[in-house]
Amino acid sequence: MKTEGRNAVIELLKTDKNIDKLLIEKNPQGSLKSIFAEARKKNVRVQFVERKVLDKQSEEGRHQGVIAFTTDFVYSTLEDIISCKRENGGFIVLCDGIEDVHNLGSIIRVAECAGADGVIIPSTNSAAVTDAVIRISAGAANHVKVAKVNSLNRAIDELKKNGYWLYALEADGSDIYGADLTGNIAIVVGGEDRGVRRLTREKCDFTLSIPLKGKVNSLNASVAFGIAAYEALRKRQ
Repeated sequence: MKTEGRNAVIELLKTDKNIDKLLIEKNPQGSLKSIFAEARKKNVRVQFVERKVLDKQSEEGRHQGVIAFTTDFVYSTLEDIISCKRENGGFIVLCDGIEDVHNLGSIIRVAECAGADGVIIPSTNSAAVTDAVIRISAGAANHVKVAKVNSLNRAIDELKKNGYWLYALEADGSDIYGADLTGNIAIVVGGEDRGVRRLTREKCDFTLSIPLKGKVNSLNASVAFGIAAYEALRKRQ
């Protein structure tokens, strides 16, 4: 598995993940020199190569002079995430049909920044945690637990058994700014086109909406989650 880009590789080096090697552009400058120094501290093998070698290895075309090679992303379990519950309650994100890697990467990044315990994605009809997702998350995928489950609805049932309140983000719900959002909560973010599926929404305890004052009638999934996550953080503090 490849991790591309300076920020993503810096975050990767902060973790305990097994890094097979780094490819760094010859004559490194600035943050590339810092990456090399950190790699040496961790005894990670480094190869200095011409930029054309990085261009050939890059899948996204935005390597910024460095590519890390690791084993495949290791998913957590739902139980792992539930066990991370904090003193002021658990905070979990469920992605219902997020198929765009940019949205998934952004959601993972926001989840990590907002202090969520983990992100849950279904094994079908969903983007997986790929090199692109790790890069788009700016390395946040290396710090927040991500679980892949066979059934999102069964995961919701398990969360309810563990005392979580489920909130679906949808266009026709209650105003999010009036919601409690304290204690054990899980926010369900729907797919780019269809939103939260009907059966999943029916399993949720509440449906919340973000007020829209313009002419466009919807927000990007990751943007909507960002607003919801920080409203939850504000109330939980």
